[in-house]
Amino acid sequence: MAASTFVPVSLDPPLVAICVQNTSTTWPRLAQQSRIGISLLGVDHESIVRTMAAKDIDRFTGVETETHCKGALFISGSSLWLDVSVDEQLPAGDHAVALLRVNEIHCRPEAEVPIEPIVFHRSALRKLMTT
Repeated sequence: MAASTFVPVSLDPPLVAICVQNTSTTWPRLAQQSRIGISLLGVDHESIVRTMAAKDIDRFTGVETETHCKGALFISGSSLWLDVSVDEQLPAGDHAVALLRVNEIHCRPEAEVPIEPIVFHRSALRKLMTT
């Protein structure tokens, strides 16, 4: 699943949040897992982001993944992995805000660094402009 909103929330306890559409058929299955993998992707991963966001195809076709020993699934080649657990879900209109407790952080030094962020804005993937 591709999350269009990802934000850090707290250092103590370590929490991040994502926003999930109420119509998602993937999130209810993920939310039941004890561990979920978040892979931070950038502009070089646009095709993977599009594949993960698709609804009517196998989202893992052509996507290399790695499974952590505690069950979280990650996308190979991303620069940072967060092993998280659902802490709380809050209704927010046509979305839910999922607060996720960070169990472990895995920096991937072999991934391309620095990774340029990719953002979803006005229904399109965009690069941030730098000066």
